[in-house]
Amino acid sequence: MAAIRPRSIVRAWQPPVPGIAEVFHARFTAHAYPAHVHDTWTLMILDGGRVDFALDGERHGAGVSDQVILLPPGVAHDGRTVTEAGFRKRVLYLDASVLQERLTGAALGTPLLADPALRERVHALHLALAEPEPFEAQSRLAFVRERLHRWLEGRAGAGPGEVPTRMPGARVAVRLRELLDARVAEGITLEEASAELGHLHPTHLIRSFKAAYGLPPHAYLTARRVAVARRLLLAGVGPAEAAVTAGFYDQAHLTRHFGRHVGISPARFARSGGGSGGGSGGRTGRL
Repeated sequence: MAAIRPRSIVRAWQPPVPGIAEVFHARFTAHAYPAHVHDTWTLMILDGGRVDFALDGERHGAGVSDQVILLPPGVAHDGRTVTEAGFRKRVLYLDASVLQERLTGAALGTPLLADPALRERVHALHLALAEPEPFEAQSRLAFVRERLHRWLEGRAGAGPGEVPTRMPGARVAVRLRELLDARVAEGITLEEASAELGHLHPTHLIRSFKAAYGLPPHAYLTARRVAVARRLLLAGVGPAEAAVTAGFYDQAHLTRHFGRHVGISPARFARSGGGSGGGSGGRTGRL
């Protein structure tokens, strides 16, 4: 009889710490994230196994080590398990008050930061975030921010949305992205986008966007909607309401895409924080 793999285990919560949009702890035995984007920085450490991911078209592999993984906002990336054992990770989603978007380009070339001191600071921050009193976590976040700035300051690179102007269709891609960002929940058809952008052919819009950002516009919009939904769920909004508010047709539509992007259902994700601010009462299983 084949061995039964344990299901994915996730804990997620919004801590009362300015600058941290979400804390996400997970164990996945078999999961592959589709190409997607975040509007926050992704700061990750691995506690077990290995993960393979592509950032801006370049593949990387990481395992348990002194490395810290830093993915900038607005840049397409994916992720997948490498071995049958899967991987365990702890993630912080950081907003622009911690790292400014102008540092995005500097982060593209070095998503794997070999820095034992930084990893220890991130680990200590996660431990502090499990406590009900936020003061220690706020203090430890300041030291994490300091170390990250030491890595990124002075490195060259374009920021989010700063597509090289010599790239074919670059300006079209930037304008379409701005249009999608302005209508995440409302949505837009290709015909409407074409009319808004000077009656350009739909296939030209799609090809220009994918060439600039690494994924087609519909995938970008779906990822933005999933991000909206996960924030609503952690804030206590029910899955059905979160689905419609984020721009999905209904709860089933959200569930289908949420599972691919997050690794569990919206209902399980909403329960994972337990309304406890991230304490042990929010666990769905032992990581």
